[in-house]
Amino acid sequence: MGDQKKLAYAICDFLSRNIKNGTIKSDDAEGIEVAIQCIGEAFGVSYPENTELKAAANLEQVFNVFLKTQEQAQPKKKEKVVNKELAEDLKSQGNKLLATKNYAEAIVKYTEAIEADDTNAVYYSNRAAAYSQQGNHELAAQDAKQALKINPDYSKAYSRLGHAEYCLGNYQAAVDAYTKGSEMEPNNASIKQSLAAAQQKLGSVSRQAADPVGSSPFGGMGGMPDISQMMNDPNIMNMAAKMMSNPAVANMMSNPAIANMMNGARNGGGMPDIASLMNNPEIAQMASSLMSDPEAMNTLMSNPALANLAKNLPKE
Repeated sequence: MGDQKKLAYAICDFLSRNIKNGTIKSDDAEGIEVAIQCIGEAFGVSYPENTELKAAANLEQVFNVFLKTQEQAQPKKKEKVVNKELAEDLKSQGNKLLATKNYAEAIVKYTEAIEADDTNAVYYSNRAAAYSQQGNHELAAQDAKQALKINPDYSKAYSRLGHAEYCLGNYQAAVDAYTKGSEMEPNNASIKQSLAAAQQKLGSVSRQAADPVGSSPFGGMGGMPDISQMMNDPNIMNMAAKMMSNPAVANMMSNPAIANMMNGARNGGGMPDIASLMNNPEIAQMASSLMSDPEAMNTLMSNPALANLAKNLPKE
């Protein structure tokens, strides 16, 4: 109980001194004084009369000593040892392996270089290149981004990020990366060419998304050309008339299924699915005969639109 009384006395002393030095506001002082009395009564201590209970150090001093002791007792964090010379040597080994297309071993060396010095953006960028050569474009993108965190002005990292995003089909991200790289290195022809390719691909994908039928080289249904437009072309109609003089073509066009298909297309109807059409054994046989007739095929293939149509007819 003796130590508890000393602690109770120290607490009362702590509260009393903070009333006197103004740390405790005057509005709260009365309540704290009541608390001092309650603590004294609870532990059988009269403050400040029992001076024999007063310790050599006050409560704050004891507490500060405790904090310092606790801090010193904490295990110190091990500082990472950076070995730049070793890292550069490992990077050089990785570069040689990359040049000989030994991508897996190159990645190992670049990883070891990063472990020796993780503050160099080049090591992450080079490993990104090796990952891309392996076809692992997701890891390549991660490494390129890490390189840019270390050095936001590193144009080669932007280029490698652009390549990875392009290969992943993220064309907008590829354009953004190549654009930043071009800003960092405006005279780099390779980055400019890559940017142009990414922009072209992005535009093509955007057009296809906006108009999937109109953007296709085969405007009609089932991957076929738009026959209704072909029928309105006088040049094609003139060629069709000449084609009909060829026995193989005339025989093909006399088939009811083909005739119905062409009549429907001429009247603005949609094209049938080519796969369904070729389930008809007669049409498949005619297609095979047509393919084996050089004269008929030359007549057909001389027109690009008809060539696209003929291309969809399978051989046996």
